[in-house]
Amino acid sequence: MDYGKAGNPKAAKDAHHPHDQPRRGAPKGDAKAAAKKEELLARMKAAAEARKPKD
Repeated sequence: MDYGKAGNPKAAKDAHHPHDQPRRGAPKGDAKAAAKKEELLARMKAAAEARKPKD
């Protein structure tokens, strides 16, 4: 008997993920997402400066 062929086939690991994102461990080279993050950080820094008390 061939024990390697017995049982149900194994499902692919990490198969359910968004197709627009890189796989786990892959380099993140999305320039659009980097620009969006940079814009968000700039807005957050500006908001933090605006909330600072004026002395």
